[in-house]
Amino acid sequence: MEVGDRLKRIRQIYGLSQRELAKRVGLTNSTISMIERNAVSPSVASLKKILSGIPMTVTEFFTADIEGKHQVVYRADELIDMGGDGVVWKLVGSPDQKRTLAFLIESYDPGADTGTELMEHEGEEAGTVIEGKIEITVGGEVYVLEEGDSYTFSTKIPHRFRNRSKKICRIVSAHTPPSF
Repeated sequence: MEVGDRLKRIRQIYGLSQRELAKRVGLTNSTISMIERNAVSPSVASLKKILSGIPMTVTEFFTADIEGKHQVVYRADELIDMGGDGVVWKLVGSPDQKRTLAFLIESYDPGADTGTELMEHEGEEAGTVIEGKIEITVGGEVYVLEEGDSYTFSTKIPHRFRNRSKKICRIVSAHTPPSF
């Protein structure tokens, strides 16, 4: 489904006219109409601006179940990458607000990490290293995990992941609640 078709369907689900959505975000209704007809493709910035009138994030826009079906199988090319800077976090499923679990396939390039600052948030995390090595810092303790090793911790405890090896590291993990 193209961006315009998706925007039209979501706008209709939310009960908004083109004119109402355009008014909310400071655009003309002809601009909304051209996008919905797929005559023009909005930039990411423009799409964010339009979605602020619904309100909805760009991620929600592209993953929302607008056909009323529940997707069971996700092919490799359908997984959403939520990482960056040498870190790949492929989310299995959609970042639906109703979900209670996030399941990720992660990879860390050599030298990649989740940032110099330790992160903390509500919930729990568990995972297994399926390839390579990873250094995990949890609450000031540093652990080096290798292929086959697993971890679990409260994400309220400050934590960080770093790949200090010269090989890629792959992990499968689960997080509750989803924090993406």
